Amino acid sequence: MTTALYRRYRPDTFQDVIGQEHVTAPLMAALRADRVTHAYLFSGPRGCGKTTSARILARCLNCEQFPTDTPCGQCPSCRDLATGGPGSLDVVEIDAASHNGVDDARDLRERASFAPARDRYKIFILDEAHMVTPQGFNALLKLVEEPPEHVKFIFATTEPDKVIGTIRSRTHHYPFRLVPPDILEGYLGRLCQAERIDVGPGVFPLVVRAGGGSVRDTLSVMDQLIGGAVGGEVDYQRAVALLGYTDTTLLDSCVEAMAAADGAGVFRVVDRVVTSGHDPRRFVEDLLQRLRDLLVIALAGSEAGPALGSLPGDELSRMEGQARTIGAAGLSRAADATAKALDQMVGATSPRLQLELLMARLLLPEARTTAQPAPPTGRPA
Repeated sequence: MTTALYRRYRPDTFQDVIGQEHVTAPLMAALRADRVTHAYLFSGPRGCGKTTSARILARCLNCEQFPTDTPCGQCPSCRDLATGGPGSLDVVEIDAASHNGVDDARDLRERASFAPARDRYKIFILDEAHMVTPQGFNALLKLVEEPPEHVKFIFATTEPDKVIGTIRSRTHHYPFRLVPPDILEGYLGRLCQAERIDVGPGVFPLVVRAGGGSVRDTLSVMDQLIGGAVGGEVDYQRAVALLGYTDTTLLDSCVEAMAAADGAGVFRVVDRVVTSGHDPRRFVEDLLQRLRDLLVIALAGSEAGPALGSLPGDELSRMEGQARTIGAAGLSRAADATAKALDQMVGATSPRLQLELLMARLLLPEARTTAQPAPPTGRPA
């Protein structure tokens, strides 16, 4: 049984945390200067490094080399808190989703009153802190405001607005962000090289898109693809099939038929989507993404690269031709109609019918305009 990638490659130092330099740099500066406050609030989307950073901060604070911004990795505290380590009695992680009431807050206050068993500080990491009830937060308020010298708090949450203001105002708030695609793709490349996995062209953009900017979600998707790899290789077609995305050749056929006003070609694509078992709504979602990319190319020209991510050269060349043929105005109208159709397909009883109606609208732009009643021709009585 193998350990999940996101657990095996969990960072042990701030230098290893990717895409969060706006958080890690000031934290490291505060650690080096020994200007560490008593309570922190880490907020941001799931899987972007909040709990990991809280653990790294705890390692730094209890490292024998403190003040330091990098755990030594050799002292008992650093070894206990390292990835795969047994943990430390003096660093307490609490799942606030299941320990969120007044009684839990009272228990935490009692535990905080005792000195650390071995290390410099007793550190409480409250994960999912937004799940604590207002009454639970109020029971913690005095302790968070004036904790003993040996106590530190780190709150981690995806919804900082649900942490009551009196708690937020007593913490240093660090907002984490989703990681940009180019950083994630580079990270995946290094990881797959370390795992000795060959990855085909176009796979990393699919994985990054499926992960939505979350490092943990992205690694989970990559782990799934690696688990199903044949001969140590992850190829594009297998990734498309497993992740449920639409093959680029199908999108090319659809867009080129639209550009040529080829109704038969467009409805052949619809038939291929349905008979091959694709989800019509996912196809429309992928078509909207393609129209967006074409619109970026039409408007930005040769400067569109950063907004598109990494695309194979032949695919980019085809898309440039499609963008020139349809034009920015036509792409904008098509994207607008596709976005509206995507909303209408939620809960639709006949997704194929909705898809066919969308294709008709894209072929007949005038069908999207509302006819105005003709003005009266007779004279008033």
